[in-house]
Amino acid sequence: MLDLGKVESDLLQSIVFDNIKYKSEDVIVRPGIGEDCAVLSTEGNHAVMSTDPITASVKDIGRIAIHITCNDIASNGVRPVGIMLAIMLPYGTSQGELETIMRQAGETAEKLKVDIIGGHTEVTKAVNKPVIVSTAIGKTEVYREDIPEVGDVILMTKYAGIEGTGIIIGDFERKCREVLSDDEIRQGRLLLDRVSVVEEGIIIGREGFCKMHDVTEGGVLGAVWETCSLIGLGCTVKEKSIPVLEITEKISRIFKIDCLRLISSGSMLVVAKREKADVIIEKLRARGILCTEIGSITEGTQGMKIERENGDLEKIEPPEKDEIYKVIHKEI
Repeated sequence: MLDLGKVESDLLQSIVFDNIKYKSEDVIVRPGIGEDCAVLSTEGNHAVMSTDPITASVKDIGRIAIHITCNDIASNGVRPVGIMLAIMLPYGTSQGELETIMRQAGETAEKLKVDIIGGHTEVTKAVNKPVIVSTAIGKTEVYREDIPEVGDVILMTKYAGIEGTGIIIGDFERKCREVLSDDEIRQGRLLLDRVSVVEEGIIIGREGFCKMHDVTEGGVLGAVWETCSLIGLGCTVKEKSIPVLEITEKISRIFKIDCLRLISSGSMLVVAKREKADVIIEKLRARGILCTEIGSITEGTQGMKIERENGDLEKIEPPEKDEIYKVIHKEI
């Protein structure tokens, strides 16, 4: 039986990707582990496309649906221009609940200057809570990435576990109040206003990068594993260098979860050349966006490793079920 969350990487490859037979000459970037978008060649431009379901959040599903897929487009250094929403609502949903979802989506899209260009809305007994599948598209005249190699720098923006922290505090506030103050609860709720990486993606795209990957299910370590698997190289990241908010650490302890494996939309993982990494950090800092060097790329034969705070080196395992599902399904 398949486990909850994203399908494991080996099954994704053997069952999903290996069953995709036809390959068009117009497709430049195809599906792959750690690949956020497809890229299609069109007359005079390249179309960058991505799709994502929102299944973990309830209270903020409308705005998260916009942010998450637009983040994927931004991970290619491209600004999203349009988005489509397929909204599935459980039987018994009120008009007010649908209105809340669409108000959130409309306001968020307006802030990002993204046009909601279509979709589908229905009530169905196939789901027991609202589910949204969003598909975003961006366009660019030139699509290019630097070639990743040993010695490149691994950066991440903002903090680990941003989205997961916001969702958990929003949906499980009573439990969180056992360890968080009123002020920390307010701070946690505001984290979902910081899950966009569109601005940093565009800035990094202008400066140049080897690979970008927005940090979603599987958290920071999952994103590191997926990125290095995609580029065929190893890495060493330092646990002490990964920025984590105190409120994230507190809820991680009470729910007994690993914040480095917690869904982290709002953070972008970047592989860049050393000379470009320093420029990226400064450019983002000037815009008030934290960007931290957390590791470096190594030979593929050395594998992917994390240096723990005590100095021990541990293998970074492939991402499994995101830690947030332990909270949602009370597997604590």
